[in-house]
Amino acid sequence: MGIPLTGTSVNPARSLAPALVMGGQALSQVWVFIVGPAIGAIIAGLIYKFLYSEKEASLN
Repeated sequence: MGIPLTGTSVNPARSLAPALVMGGQALSQVWVFIVGPAIGAIIAGLIYKFLYSEKEASLN
């Protein structure tokens, strides 16, 4: 839905290659495609750890 509005792609690899070729502003915005998934993975790991430790504690 947002692709026609922003011109971005959903695939980070699809965004990285054109940004490397174009440089400038396109390259300065690629960090979102690297940092965003990393932060999401960290948050997901913490949530999983919290939920798993709660489940394990209730079994004992």
